[in-house]
Amino acid sequence: MRQTTTIKEKFNQFLIVLVPILVTQLGMFSMSFFDTMMSGKFSSVDLAGVAIGSSLWVPIFTGLSGILLAVTPIVAQLVGGGRQKEIAFSVIQGIYAAAVLALVVIIAGFVFLDPILNNMNLEEGVRTVARQYLIALAFGVIPVFIYNVLRSFIDALGMTRVTMYVTLTSLPINIFFNYVLIFGKFGFPELGGVGAGIASSITYWLITIIAWFVIARYYPLRKYNIFGKWFAVSLSKWKEILLIGIPIGLSIFFEVSIFSAVTLFMSEYSTNVIAAHTAAINFASFLYMIPLSISMGLTIVVGFEVGAKRLNDAKIYSLMGIFTAIILAIIYGIILLLFREPISILYTDNPEVSALIVNFLLYAVLFQLSDAIQAPVQGALRGYKDVNITFIMALISYWVLGLPLGYILAKFTEFGPYGYWVGLISGLTAGAITLSWRLVIVQKKTKRKIRKA
Repeated sequence: MRQTTTIKEKFNQFLIVLVPILVTQLGMFSMSFFDTMMSGKFSSVDLAGVAIGSSLWVPIFTGLSGILLAVTPIVAQLVGGGRQKEIAFSVIQGIYAAAVLALVVIIAGFVFLDPILNNMNLEEGVRTVARQYLIALAFGVIPVFIYNVLRSFIDALGMTRVTMYVTLTSLPINIFFNYVLIFGKFGFPELGGVGAGIASSITYWLITIIAWFVIARYYPLRKYNIFGKWFAVSLSKWKEILLIGIPIGLSIFFEVSIFSAVTLFMSEYSTNVIAAHTAAINFASFLYMIPLSISMGLTIVVGFEVGAKRLNDAKIYSLMGIFTAIILAIIYGIILLLFREPISILYTDNPEVSALIVNFLLYAVLFQLSDAIQAPVQGALRGYKDVNITFIMALISYWVLGLPLGYILAKFTEFGPYGYWVGLISGLTAGAITLSWRLVIVQKKTKRKIRKA
């Protein structure tokens, strides 16, 4: 990361940070993408089971691991402020926090998994696949949480290409183990959707080990001596991480969990409807990696400029990221509209499920623009370390407005299951509007604060 003076320099630096993040996010999400797609090729029951399991796992994982994203603005501002000697201490405390959060998830799963699944209106086969899929994922919880901290540290330095290489190295391994464990190839047992969970856990361990090795051996990272000393637990640093991270985690949780909640509500419909909804959400979420990556890139560059007290540069980066996301959303929204049928065939050979996927994807087109605004705005706000009001806005937009509206439309109108998607679109739109308003306020407030200082 370096100071820039012209729009061209800023855009080039933003691309240098953004492109590897995008490749990394697409790679990370590809694990879920291939889990869903390959399970669907095995059977609709396995697709539905993986869908239910993912709907329980994803909001918990993204919400709690989102807390660990606090490491990114903390390190970015330390770098921008020339306080590199404090970085190792912050990262080690983040690793401790990651391990504790992971253990909480495992214990909670042991206690609550069966009661939750037993209270859902699921076919027995779907329930069994969901349960065993989640148990398999549990073996990878600790490493993937620690990896999020290591990745946040690397990305905050602007060295996003490193995490891109780590992800690209591990992705073929994930696909290979999916193939052999789901379909029972090369002498491995045929496990269906459960095999996808085992493959993901193996991959989580792999990327964590690789990231650990790179940080310890690769020179630009090695100079920070992250693993040179294992500091004692610091409650004050944990407090800083949690004060920034919990609102970030809650914001992500409220957004992601509304999608999972909709999938769980879909359990009252047929297995084919659940499978089709899951496939459509999966592909729409794959596209969401673009604005999400822009969001993560903005947190780094905005945090760097705010740490150096160059607020006008931070504002320029914010606008640059938002407009880039909007332009890209228009492009891939058109592509999605035109190629819905070929996309549906990626997930299933069942004509009925395929037709339902095509219908669901039509609604997915509509919320791409809102996603393209609200995600980058949240990333910019995190660069300013403004996170508390953001999660309240997310809660209201998604859970007070979006989900109840979707429930009403699904239950009491002819929309049926598509009503939930209309609710999703409404919640995302409300979030885009309110968060944009918040960003303008924060930029003015930060400018006044630094002037007084």
